[in-house]
Amino acid sequence: MIKIDIPGFRNVRLKHLVMDYNGTLAQDGILLQGVKERLIQLSEKLQLHVITADTFGNVKNEIAALPCKLELLKKENQAKGKMEYIKKLGAGETVSVGNGRNDRLMLKEAAIGIVTIQGEGASGESVVAADVVAPDIITGLDLLLNPLRLKATLRS
Repeated sequence: MIKIDIPGFRNVRLKHLVMDYNGTLAQDGILLQGVKERLIQLSEKLQLHVITADTFGNVKNEIAALPCKLELLKKENQAKGKMEYIKKLGAGETVSVGNGRNDRLMLKEAAIGIVTIQGEGASGESVVAADVVAPDIITGLDLLLNPLRLKATLRS
């Protein structure tokens, strides 16, 4: 669990990290450099979840060595599917990370939503829905590994 008391925002007790795959953890279906190590560190504090429609068809191989649950979505209604997944886990105890338009609802629903921009860019709707905008997944994950950075960003 990660506990962060953020003045003027909320006090959060995070149990779950839900992440989009393509465009967030991976580019063109390949896990980005530095992600694996950070996810292993975060798995000591959070339950990790990867939620994806698996556009490139190789997510199972790419995350096989990682301590995370994989949720494969149907091609239709992905935004709603991701939001429902967050609700099922407990949105108030979940941090979500994504970049695409289909991530906007889960970013808004989660206790903390982090949108990443990097190589694929980010949907404008997801940027608006998120609590934090990170230039890349490494920065986004490092916010969770160093919660005082997150507190500094979100406090009023």
